[in-house]
Amino acid sequence: MNSYNPISGNRKKLPQRKSIRLKGYDYSQAGLYFITICCQDRIYRFGDVIDGKMIFNEYGEIAHNEWIKLTERFPNMEMDAFQIMPNHMHGIIALSVRATLTVAQNNGIAQNDVVAQNTVTQNDMQPHINDGQLQGIAPMTISDIVGAYKSLVANGCLEIYKSKNKIMGKLWQRNYYEHIIRNEKSYQYISEYIINNPTKWANDKFYTK
Repeated sequence: MNSYNPISGNRKKLPQRKSIRLKGYDYSQAGLYFITICCQDRIYRFGDVIDGKMIFNEYGEIAHNEWIKLTERFPNMEMDAFQIMPNHMHGIIALSVRATLTVAQNNGIAQNDVVAQNTVTQNDMQPHINDGQLQGIAPMTISDIVGAYKSLVANGCLEIYKSKNKIMGKLWQRNYYEHIIRNEKSYQYISEYIINNPTKWANDKFYTK
């Protein structure tokens, strides 16, 4: 498995399925996190970019709306810049304080998408795997948020596929990419990258056409 930096495109070999959390880092603590989640095999699931603008299909609308609604499930999470792209999404998550989340056990979150591997691409960031399930009361972490989002989008898209008697297959790839934003310069660069992603789509590392 390769670690991939969605901005620089750098790759390096990582051990298969090994849990390596950033030592001593509390992923529920306050801070800014740059998140990238990719579709399995980078399939265009959510629409396409036309004339520098992202045009959603019905699955893209689900991906967009479920990201916005995450603040209802995670009250101490705040939205910053985000962008749904044809085969991936970028977002900046702000955690204000250490908090807990309350998620009903039967809230429709698919168990097979809650497990997520977190792959990071700089010296101060390393991958981890969250093997827990979102149920009851638990510490709010980035992997909780990403796991909930991936499952909610997958469930919503699956309903449409079933209504059309089609097979969806795996929507998301197992790993997601996380970057801890540590200063204003980094924040400005990343937020501009997210906002301008559609206008520079043809040169993007995730572009597959």
